[in-house]
Amino acid sequence: MAKLIYSMLMSLDGYVEDEKGAFGWGAPSDEDVHTYVNELAAPIGTYLYGRRMYETMVYWETAGSLPAVQGEWARLWRATDKIVYSRTLAEPSSARTRIERDFDLDGVRRLKEESGRDIAIAGPELAAQAIGLVDELHLIKSPVVVGGGKPFFPGGVRLDLELLDERRFSGGVVALRYAVSDAGRR
Repeated sequence: MAKLIYSMLMSLDGYVEDEKGAFGWGAPSDEDVHTYVNELAAPIGTYLYGRRMYETMVYWETAGSLPAVQGEWARLWRATDKIVYSRTLAEPSSARTRIERDFDLDGVRRLKEESGRDIAIAGPELAAQAIGLVDELHLIKSPVVVGGGKPFFPGGVRLDLELLDERRFSGGVVALRYAVSDAGRR
């Protein structure tokens, strides 16, 4: 069975966007951080996105000449299937992409059971709908405090976690990888 992984870049105080909707402060500018993100992406076979996250990520479909580590990320991203949940997007702008009008938790459960590769869910609003199915969390924390905005975790959720890996990078970024305990889902 495939794992469902919720992975995002975030501020030290737990936000994936600041109050103005900006998130550029979290983009991996350090080659070592980007290499690590590529390592995390290698086992992913399918990405689940909402419209806004998909419109941000579709850049990688046609990105031109890139440094090697970013080029590898683009290659990995293009090789995955993408499911975009949107009521307004008419058609996808990338290959290997389908649009679903409504998020279907049972459909995600079936996808986990049937998939031979892991599934990543990105975007806190979409992830909040599937948090009970998430098997791993990948938190890539940037050394910035933004003071508010869109939080990584939805309110009212309780998860017991087991630390699988931690990495520290020279620019102050810290990556944490956790397994979600089945007994700790509340």
